[in-house]
Amino acid sequence: MEELLARVVAPMPTYETREKSPPPPESDSVDFMHFYEHLDKEHKVTFLEKLSQDFGVDHQSVSELCVKLVDTQHRDLTTVLLVEDRLRYCLTPRYRQLLNHISRAEGGVKFLVDLRADLLEIIASKNHEGPHIRDLNGTLKSLLSEWFSVGLLQLQRITWQSPCEILQKISQYEAVHPVRNWTDIKRRVGPYRRCYAFTHAAMPGEPLVVLHVALTEDISNNIQSIVREFANLDAKEDVNKINAAIFYSISSTQAGLQGVELGNYLIKRVVRELQGEFPHLTAFSSLSPIPGFSSWLQGLLQGQRARSKDKEARGGPDLLSDQEWREVEEALSPGAPSVEELRRLLAAGEWLQSERLVRALEPVLMRLCAWYLYGEKRRGYALNPVANFHLQNGATLWRLNWRADASPRGVAGSCGIMVNYRYFLAETARNSALYLQDRSIAASEQVLALVTQFQKNSKL
Repeated sequence: MEELLARVVAPMPTYETREKSPPPPESDSVDFMHFYEHLDKEHKVTFLEKLSQDFGVDHQSVSELCVKLVDTQHRDLTTVLLVEDRLRYCLTPRYRQLLNHISRAEGGVKFLVDLRADLLEIIASKNHEGPHIRDLNGTLKSLLSEWFSVGLLQLQRITWQSPCEILQKISQYEAVHPVRNWTDIKRRVGPYRRCYAFTHAAMPGEPLVVLHVALTEDISNNIQSIVREFANLDAKEDVNKINAAIFYSISSTQAGLQGVELGNYLIKRVVRELQGEFPHLTAFSSLSPIPGFSSWLQGLLQGQRARSKDKEARGGPDLLSDQEWREVEEALSPGAPSVEELRRLLAAGEWLQSERLVRALEPVLMRLCAWYLYGEKRRGYALNPVANFHLQNGATLWRLNWRADASPRGVAGSCGIMVNYRYFLAETARNSALYLQDRSIAASEQVLALVTQFQKNSKL
């Protein structure tokens, strides 16, 4: 391991010879990739630790240049800029050169994408606390962001005539609404449906991010009407029935490209593509799941259980009004602790078996979900990752849809509720700027009314 690294990670050329040094042989990159791919998970961690720690930045040289930079502040601008440029060059880790050379080898870019996926897994596991792994991850992310800039990506429409390998990967990578069989994927690329992917010349045959679109008469409020109920596979599209484009699934396929902005650009490119195909089309919206809502709700109920023990005799937890809680209690199993029973029914999805309980919970869950999307924040931005993605893109939090996803996954993740993020094209740039700069969320009257109800009825 040490011998290989010493051989393939070349010393940094001096500042004066940085553009004159010959590149290392491609065999060094091939040897590195071959060696790494045959390590088990534990030895990969050790290998990456050694690479990041022993072949990073020369801290001693950086310190000396920093002192020199301070000393030159009263000199002429040319001298200051020269020292700054030297410092910038000195801050480059040695392993960055190796990463650049690997990217030029056959299969090198895909190897580095997978390598970063390993780094992210190591960081997430918290088994490694040192800063060097994080620095290596940051360096690699920066390089990938350059290599996968939007100008270097190709937009590809996936159809039933696309290569079988691509169709199979589209099916395997679908992360939102799993593809059941070949007929299912045929329908998702058939009439009144569109499927687009970004690809990159350095990773042929690999879709990087995939967007599924339904062409509908109205903005959809139920996912089963999209993924389960299809037009005839041989039907001809009637342009008069296409008034809205619904983005119902977007999936990133490469874990190593996490944090490299692709989905936002894909949606924008697809909008332009659809406008070219259907000039009259003006309604663009997602129909999105709300992952994390059920877990958040369970946490609230868990916290409320202890606080509500002395309240159960007179009402219930603070999440519900007294009247709502009486209606819920009447629909629950007699004799069971009320809050705990409600938690259990929601966790198991059994609440849907009682229409009485469904009716009692609808206003409660809708306003809680509205607050979760609108009011729950992390560092000032939406806590929910899907909401954060669409709001950054400039979408409006437009409509919550009750019982929009009846699948076990939809019920478990968000009590069956889904949300439309509406893309008003004339407003997206402004909405995005307000969200990113001021943490301001553009929301419809329906959503704001539900948020107001939450603030009025939930004594949190």
